[in-house]
Formats: sequence, C-alpha cells, structure tokens
Amino acid sequence: MKVVVAGGGISGLATAHALLEREPGLDLTVYESEEAAGGKIRTERTSDGFLCEWGVNAFLDNKPRTLELAGMLGLEPLRSFDASRKRYIFSEGVLHRLPESPPSFFLSGFLSLAGRLRIVGEMFVAPGKNPEETLAEFATRRLGREAFEKMIDPMASGVYAGDATALSVRSCFPRIYEIEQEYGSLIRGLISLQKKARREGQKDKPSAAPGGKLTSFSEGMGMLIHALSQQLGPRLQTGKGVASIVREGRTWSVRLSSGEEIRADVVVLAVPAYAAREIVAGCSSTISEVLGRIPYPSLAICSLGFIKEKISNALDGFGFLVPSREKRNVLGTLWDTSIFPGRAPEGYVMLRSMVGGARASELALLPEDRIVDLVRKELKEIMGIDALPDFARVFRHEKAIPQYLRGHAEGLARVEKAVSEMPGLYLTGNALKGVALNDCVTNAFDLSRKISAYLNE
Repeated sequence: MKVVVAGGGISGLATAHALLEREPGLDLTVYESEEAAGGKIRTERTSDGFLCEWGVNAFLDNKPRTLELAGMLGLEPLRSFDASRKRYIFSEGVLHRLPESPPSFFLSGFLSLAGRLRIVGEMFVAPGKNPEETLAEFATRRLGREAFEKMIDPMASGVYAGDATALSVRSCFPRIYEIEQEYGSLIRGLISLQKKARREGQKDKPSAAPGGKLTSFSEGMGMLIHALSQQLGPRLQTGKGVASIVREGRTWSVRLSSGEEIRADVVVLAVPAYAAREIVAGCSSTISEVLGRIPYPSLAICSLGFIKEKISNALDGFGFLVPSREKRNVLGTLWDTSIFPGRAPEGYVMLRSMVGGARASELALLPEDRIVDLVRKELKEIMGIDALPDFARVFRHEKAIPQYLRGHAEGLARVEKAVSEMPGLYLTGNALKGVALNDCVTNAFDLSRKISAYLNE
C-alpha cells in the first residue's frame, strides 16, 4: 500500500511518524515543496549566539501527545522560567501585569470598578443562541465592553494575530464556547469544573484559558523538526511538492511539482488551505471553495538583541500584548531571554515583536529596515528602550496564521462530508481544527489511527 503525504510541516511530519509507528513496513513518502521541512517551525542559531525562532517558539505541556512525540524522538523538553507566567497588557500608556487570581484581579486597577463588577455580572447573563458569534460579540455580551477590549482582544492577537471582531469563538476557542453551552455561565462553569477536579484529585485547576507550562527544547523548536526529518530519512523529499490529485478507480493519481506522476492508495493533504485548494481543484469544487475562503494575514517577527545594561526594564515576565484600541504598530513583544535559557549570549537580552496580522497586514510587508525602525519606536514608547539594538533579525510570513472566521465550523462540516465520499483522501493541518502545535500533533496521532484502520479493512 502506497501513502503520499503532501506537506512537510509539523502536521505532515507528525502524521507520517505516527502512521509508521502503527505500520512500520508502509510505503510512505512525504513531499515538501520548500527546500527545508518544518513549515512555520524553524530555528536559527546565529554566529554571534542568538537563537531566533522563525515562527512557533513553544508549546504548552498540558497536552500529552506533543510530550509523547518528543519522548519517542529522544528529545528532552525544556520548561520555561517561572517568571514567564507573568503576562502584561499595554493599556492607556502603562504596562499592566495581568492578575493571576480572583483576589488579585479585583484588587488591581487594570479594569475600572465598573468593568470588574460587570465581569461578576457574567453569572446572570443568559446563554447565547447564535453558534456563529464572533469573539468580540461573545466576550462583550458575557464580560462587558471593557473586559473585551483590554483582555480578550489582545488574546486574539497573541494566538491568531487576528481580528476579534471577525474570529468565530466556537472555532477559535471551543472550550470557552462549550462551557457556556453546558453551564450557562463561564464563572459558574469554572466553579463546577474546579469542584469536580478537587473531588477527583486533579492537580491542575480547570480554566477557560489554555493551561500548562511553556515548553521548548535547548536549541529551539527546530529540534523537533530535525528529529522527525532524521527519523523519516529518505521517506522525506524536500524541494518537491504535490501539484494535483485525481481519483482513478480505487487509487489516486498524484502529480508532483516536478511533473512526475505516481499512484497512491492514500493521500494526506497536510498543506496550508490555499495550497490544498489548488491540489483538490480537479476532484472537489466543494473542498476547493471552502478552503479558498480561509484567509492568511501577513505577519513579521522582529527579533532585537541588546546588551543587558542598556535595558532598564527588569523583563520579569513573558512579555506584553497590545489591545487594538491602543492603535500601536506592534501586536505584542515577547521577552525571549526571560522565557527560556540560551536564547542570547551571556550579558545580552532578546525581544521578539510581532508586526502586522489581521489588524495591519500591510505593515508586515514593509522593508526590513522599516520594520526594525517601527519596532524600535514602539519599544521606546512602551518600554522606554532608547538604545540601538546590538542585533536585529526580521522573519516575514506573507501568509501566516489561518483565520477561523464566522462560518468556519459550517465550512469544515462541508469539507468533512466531501472527504468522506472520496476513500483514501485525508486532510489535516492548522487550517482546520486548531492552530497550535499541540492541536496539530494531537490531530496527527488521531488521523494515523483512522488511516491505519482504512489500510487494514
């Protein structure tokens, strides 16, 4: 049986690995159009000692599959510093540390008294009836305008580089949506879940927000890609992508970008939605049309390194996000050297700022020197950093993170129905059910089980 996996990002590599664990003798090949595998995961250690993440910089250790995958590959996880639990929001000219407990929340001045009382009133808000509410509509209805603008809106930027007025809460943050549906209130739901956790002896407190500790590897997330690539060996072919597929009888005719045509019993599309759209255009107008409606805004990552003495800020935390109401030109900045060790040479610090996204995609397409100047200006006004950087590197993603807009769930259901009618075809990747690395790895393991069952029918 021949299996073709289109796409050598984390979804394609992890699916191939998990499938080979189940079917060691399988004839499987992963085709990646770029010269290097990894997709949005790439790590660069510069000659002067800075470790730069091109895209994904970490994952949370609250999902077992990624840690399980790391263990299978012989990788030792690197947990973040405890200080990285401290998160900040830049609001009204000040960096506010986000409260980490209900008492500290009500004693903080981050929200006005009216805004804090409005959150308490969430318990008395009726459940919504529209399954396709945007994150902005949901959060404003349940928590109030101030809480949405200062807390939830920047979260949408941090996770999706997205616009909260367009993102679907049901698709982007399904746990939040499910808690309201089941309990009628986020606060009542969390209280009930915490009581249940105590009865069952669970250590971690349930939360509507992602839990767990930030985790990476000593030489960055690229170690995961390198280990998967090494494990696959010649089964991974880079610089050669899948151009199109056509169902012919009981098998698939797969045409590669090189012009070569091969036959396969199973085809797994683990490429971005815009690429999958082109690949399936000749066999499913439904899949092609739905995938073609998933937007990918541009995003630039600007990493700046400074001699430590130049920075007066203690950098005691993860970094900060910026609400859209502040009208700034950065979505936020991570204090990389306060999150993981080894990200800069001794005596230096490194800051990693995000520019563009759905709010201002055009900014990410500026020349690199303009992006550096823009970030320097923002860091001066937000953090008081007036020094010239000793190191600067810009990584540009013209098509960055897929956006789960209103109607995403309905479109996904149409895709799943169409795929079910084409035996041997499978779709995966961060454009479907979760953009986080944990989601991609979990979906890869689940998909490998389905494909194995199909192959053994």
